[in-house]
Amino acid sequence: MIRRIIRKRRPAPSLAGISLEEELALLRVELMYGLRVNREAYLRRKVDEREELAMRVRGQDATTMLEGLRGSLERSVAPTVVDLRGRRPRDLGQDPEPA
Repeated sequence: MIRRIIRKRRPAPSLAGISLEEELALLRVELMYGLRVNREAYLRRKVDEREELAMRVRGQDATTMLEGLRGSLERSVAPTVVDLRGRRPRDLGQDPEPA
């Protein structure tokens, strides 16, 4: 069924096409959430993001770019640790034990 849908899809503009993986993700969003994704708006946003990234890369030297990437990577993989022993039972959604 998905192959039939993909074969019937409208051809994308040649400037920046939608890859097969992107098309499958868009179809999944449409089917799961009942939304309609505007492919032309998606492509415009994709081109805008690509141009923004190119401008950002052109305006930096390699060292600055590497530091920015390293910082974002560290923020994305930083573990969040929560000490559950220091919390009271009602903070955890449990009824306090009778004394």
